[in-house]
Amino acid sequence: MSEVRVLNPGAASGEVIILDEPLSFWGAYEPRTGAIIDVHHPQRGAILTGRIVLMRESRGSGSAPGAIAEAIRLGTGPAGLILVTPDINLAVGAAVAAALYGRRCPILAVPEDRFAAFSKAARLHITDAGAISIETG
Repeated sequence: MSEVRVLNPGAASGEVIILDEPLSFWGAYEPRTGAIIDVHHPQRGAILTGRIVLMRESRGSGSAPGAIAEAIRLGTGPAGLILVTPDINLAVGAAVAAALYGRRCPILAVPEDRFAAFSKAARLHITDAGAISIETG
């Protein structure tokens, strides 16, 4: 994979948070608060609300679409998600939130080298077309 793969479109800007371990949005994330609640996750307590979340892969579950859609509906979800390994569950949840609630959360998959470069940024901007740029200033 050499290009950005748009799993769910949308524009977003925000502070970057890099998750050290995969995260399940079902049971390890609290949609009402936007916090990681998994006691075993190294970033337990981190708030994802309004942030561009970088994680190489998710810890999936068939219930993840409902959890991410609910967080997006409540306004407590991430501004966007950038993965290395595409995740259909997160893409479906974000698509449901867009269709039902008119709220967008872009979900993108990028190659490892681009992920590493984006991980060094403090803030990122994602366009509707899936272009990702580092915000400066």
